[in-house]
Amino acid sequence: MSTISIIGSGNMTSAIGGLALRGGNAVEVIGRDAAKSESLAQQLGDGATAGAWGAAPAGDVVVLAVLFESAVDVVGQFGDALDGKVLVDITNPFNATATGLATPDGTSNAQLIAAAAPATAHVVKAFNTLFRDVLAAGGPLDVFLAGDDAQAKARVSAFIESLGLTPRDVGDLSMAHWLEGAGLLSVGLARNGVGNLDFSLGVNAR
Repeated sequence: MSTISIIGSGNMTSAIGGLALRGGNAVEVIGRDAAKSESLAQQLGDGATAGAWGAAPAGDVVVLAVLFESAVDVVGQFGDALDGKVLVDITNPFNATATGLATPDGTSNAQLIAAAAPATAHVVKAFNTLFRDVLAAGGPLDVFLAGDDAQAKARVSAFIESLGLTPRDVGDLSMAHWLEGAGLLSVGLARNGVGNLDFSLGVNAR
């Protein structure tokens, strides 16, 4: 059994945490509001615990499930507590109308997070193209991921497989910009071509 730490206490924490427990992982929920984190851990069930904000996460894989606007600050607050951790950035940096990206051209929120993280931490972008309810329902789903460290990507891929999902490596962390654009594409499809949130992007291999 692996321990996965999730920073955040929102809907994506619930979705990923629930799948992680079903996949045989232990889950640590870390939120600013200790009571809310404890309540969510209890809702998730056996194998879930609440961790302390700012303390070193129990898991070697740490899912950053916070709003994109606060992600860099959160990583800075944890600081050296994230030494050696694999940080999974699931954020989508949309503008206020979700019609464009809020990050500067030529970068990504994942790269900004990597710049703020300790040098020994490795950031992997993943899960950002999946809507919460679709993810919570489980596979078969493709999870696109990008990162600079091969071992970190292998760790995240193994975690994704434990959820019953399929990891799809798209390349180094510079590709996170395009994954964040794919998140925006999903919103456009939900508003227009599909008309609902009950779908996911995936690979149709032949």
